[in-house]
Amino acid sequence: MNAEFIAMLDYLERERGIKREILLEAVSNALLSASKKSVSASRELRIDINPKSGEIRALANLIVADKVTNPQDEISENAARRIKSDAKVGDIVEVEVTPKNFGRIAAQTAKQAMMQRIRQVEKEMIYEEFKDRAGEIVSGTVRRFDRSDVILDLGKFEAIMPQRERVVVEDYNVGDRLRAYVVAVDNGIRGPEIIVSRSHPNFVRRLFELEVSEIADGTVEIRGIAREAGYRTKIAVWSANNKVDPVGACVGMRGSRVKNIVRELNNEK
Repeated sequence: MNAEFIAMLDYLERERGIKREILLEAVSNALLSASKKSVSASRELRIDINPKSGEIRALANLIVADKVTNPQDEISENAARRIKSDAKVGDIVEVEVTPKNFGRIAAQTAKQAMMQRIRQVEKEMIYEEFKDRAGEIVSGTVRRFDRSDVILDLGKFEAIMPQRERVVVEDYNVGDRLRAYVVAVDNGIRGPEIIVSRSHPNFVRRLFELEVSEIADGTVEIRGIAREAGYRTKIAVWSANNKVDPVGACVGMRGSRVKNIVRELNNEK
């Protein structure tokens, strides 16, 4: 198992960005629980994993006794001195107690522990990356449908567009490229969920902010949005500069700016 175990750690660290220390800790904790079922010595049991060789050992602290009456927790002075030359009665000595069949147990337990920890880490990574991105526009591909919800592939992560956030007149197919507004990033019991929308009024607001430089720099301000998603949208704009026409800035030369937005909204006007 050792070579395979180390190769797996290397791969996960290199390809998935999960530090081996995190995985080693997860495997160690899982093996500790498994070891307590098969290792007779149970006092302060510890799992030692060599990060380079992958060798796994079960270790237990035993009390040096003048006369051993409880082999599970005690070790004779002579036996202790073979491990630690100056050991004396009353000392604590760490002794290897790895059972003969531990390799099979370790292999199965390590795999399960790593898979579970990988899922946890990936969920944490999703939340950390997206927790501050609510209010942004993201691009993705329709991956699948979960009842009436659309699942978007954002690359490393998935986003959910619930039915309530869909535009009623829009039809989506697997493989379609979509842009959507990040409504919220929820970190629930089942892990983080990235909730996106194409019907939210702020989707229109962000499109204008991206398309109209005068809105992005604060010269022109969107004072209000009234949207009937899929049919029509009205916005109220105001200019902080008397020399800048807020409506003209949003429309653009020959309607170039607003046309791009209308195209994104599937001709919603």
